[in-house]
Amino acid sequence: MREAALSTETEQHLLTVAEVAAVMRVSTMTVYRLIRAGELLATRVGRSYRIWEDDVRSYLQRGRA
Repeated sequence: MREAALSTETEQHLLTVAEVAAVMRVSTMTVYRLIRAGELLATRVGRSYRIWEDDVRSYLQRGRA
């Protein structure tokens, strides 16, 4: 299994909830809570969520302020 890491390339990727949790070093439940609270934007794909890398990066940047 590959390590989840944010890409520094210009091309964006959709990340799974588990990949976002690994990047943020939190549980998947925390990521679901952030999505439901509207703090982290996510796209619904079937019954699961996908999160754009830039949205994760933006969320993390807001935490630094």
